[in-house]
Amino acid sequence: MALRCKQERRFSITLLLAGLLCSVIPAVQAEENFDPATHPQVRAMLDSLSEQGLPSRELDAAMVAAEYRPQVLDAMSHAAERRLRWDEYRDIFIQPQRIQQGVAFLKANHEALARAERVYGVPPEVVVAILGVETQYGRHKGTHRVLDSLSTLAFHHPSRGAFFRGELEAFLEITLGQGVDPSTLYGSYAGAMGYPQFIPTSYQAYAVDFDGDGLKDLWNNPVDAIGSIANYFSEHGWQRHQPVLVEAGGPETLPPSIGFNGTEPPSTPVEALKRVGIEPTAGNLVSTDKVVPLALDFADGHVRYVMGLNNFYVITRYNHSHLYAMAVATLAQRIQTTLDEGA
Repeated sequence: MALRCKQERRFSITLLLAGLLCSVIPAVQAEENFDPATHPQVRAMLDSLSEQGLPSRELDAAMVAAEYRPQVLDAMSHAAERRLRWDEYRDIFIQPQRIQQGVAFLKANHEALARAERVYGVPPEVVVAILGVETQYGRHKGTHRVLDSLSTLAFHHPSRGAFFRGELEAFLEITLGQGVDPSTLYGSYAGAMGYPQFIPTSYQAYAVDFDGDGLKDLWNNPVDAIGSIANYFSEHGWQRHQPVLVEAGGPETLPPSIGFNGTEPPSTPVEALKRVGIEPTAGNLVSTDKVVPLALDFADGHVRYVMGLNNFYVITRYNHSHLYAMAVATLAQRIQTTLDEGA
């Protein structure tokens, strides 16, 4: 169901509520029961949301409709897969088709992207690269019902249940607040949603109605997605007209005194890198400038040195991975180069 629909949506909940209130077989079969009438944690969450003004009947119906998905827990447990080399990770995203699709998306949405740059300072190619990495420009937004994913994680995850209960609450606030049936929306196994794959609390904090239609629609409206990504970066400290990274050269063996590939704010002085033989090969960095030292590995054993700047760090706020930030920066550069060449 599209969030852009402005008409009030009412759910077909009569039979569900009858089953709920009579305590018949719940919709979710698992070691824990999602039935709000019998599950204390669910009941407490729904009572709290109801006190905040959300309709209690729709809240109850949503949780009766929620289904336990063990595959979501399996996906979460395998999320920390073996660490990929940079060339392996790069080749997932830096492909001719994805670059050409990015150019086409940028051209089709150039007005919204130019406005986002004026308002938030984030270049079009960077916003487009985020969309390219996250959902291939909206082509792959996820196959998991968000309601199921978040309900499963909220009440079954062994260590992060409280975090995902907060995300579930935010999801219910977003959907019911806009008259949308929460059981109709799909996303990732972790509950990330729409074109930019915002989790619900990020949606609440950073989503914007960038086309002025009165709705923040990240599922079906690329204009709102563009503005929301740019706003996210701006709120996390994006520096207008500043680069993301600087290429560098260095020794074949990594200096043991330097910590590489972090996702913290730039803290290593350029001078400290120079002392161990790592020198910027471009840009106008001075010795006192602080950077994030990056050492990107390849199958043949060689290393590419890069100095991440503040905007590199900002990209890692979207996904706390240096490989992710490098993929976004690389895809953005390839899209812009292809555009400049007149593709």
